[in-house]
Amino acid sequence: MRHHSLASAAVGAAAVIVVIATLGVAGQPSLPVSPQAAAQNQDSGRIMLPIGSRDSTEASMRNVNFHIAHDVVLHIRRLHGFMHGDSGYISFETPKTYFMNVHAAEVGLASSDLTTLLADHVFNYPGAPISNLKVEVMPDGIRQTGSLHKGVQIPFDMTSSIAMTPDGRIQLTAKRVKIFGVDGLVLMRALGLSLEKMMDLSGAHGISVKGNNLFLEPLTILPPPVIHGKVTGIRIEAGQLVQTIGDARDTILPAQTIDSTAKNYMLYKRGTLHFGKLYMPEAELLVVDADQNTPFDFDNPNYLKQLIAGHSRTLPSLGLEQWMPDAYSLKSATVAAANPRR
Repeated sequence: MRHHSLASAAVGAAAVIVVIATLGVAGQPSLPVSPQAAAQNQDSGRIMLPIGSRDSTEASMRNVNFHIAHDVVLHIRRLHGFMHGDSGYISFETPKTYFMNVHAAEVGLASSDLTTLLADHVFNYPGAPISNLKVEVMPDGIRQTGSLHKGVQIPFDMTSSIAMTPDGRIQLTAKRVKIFGVDGLVLMRALGLSLEKMMDLSGAHGISVKGNNLFLEPLTILPPPVIHGKVTGIRIEAGQLVQTIGDARDTILPAQTIDSTAKNYMLYKRGTLHFGKLYMPEAELLVVDADQNTPFDFDNPNYLKQLIAGHSRTLPSLGLEQWMPDAYSLKSATVAAANPRR
């Protein structure tokens, strides 16, 4: 049969790992081993190879809604990059321990994602000048509503145009502002004020202000893992703020030859991966959406639930292909089970 149970695949993958760990990988540089570990290995009479690897892990993603944190989803149309783990391996359970260098990508953020990013990650500190923030992606720009703290709470409603700066920041230029229901731009001009004078962003993370312009560092404001790359383009499309990373002409992902039927997937190659109780050196892992009709909804902080609910097969190359259900389908099933019909 083409498909094995998850338990069978786990056993098969574990066996593969043992074989590779025993035989080693020709030409691969070894990682330093502590004197204590070396002494222990000599005492036991065994040669024990380190799990980690200096090799980076190549990552390719297509049509993936990647939950990077609670209520923050990166709507990845395509992405190609290289991951590096602090300990020589990539552990999906601990995103603070690895980072990614993005070579080329197109990633969208919806209104709810921007709201959570700005409210919970950018302006979530004592003395922040803004609270009750809500962000909406509009056809003509970005709308922000909330309360501005300037001695008293000042309700505001601001719509900004978007543009890219040469250094890869997103420039939001206020073009419509309402303060207490009146034209805020006219009022600020009359009082000799600007957003810069009204907002102290010295304690903020990934955002600055100059005149009536806000400047966002789009990769800096994201939760872990750290993502390196240069945002080169920005546009509004289908209710999302879509960012192009790298050369906009580089739109073709490396060929994925493991499964020609997979259109929504994540592919990891080389380096060492850690997921669940398994380590995969010289990694080859293709994670496939069980429902190819919609983008792959992958909840990274809670991915083990999807792993357990899925199934896998061992590849002829001794890699692994793992099918996972969409994260939202598991949540729907949980809600249905908790509220059975009477």
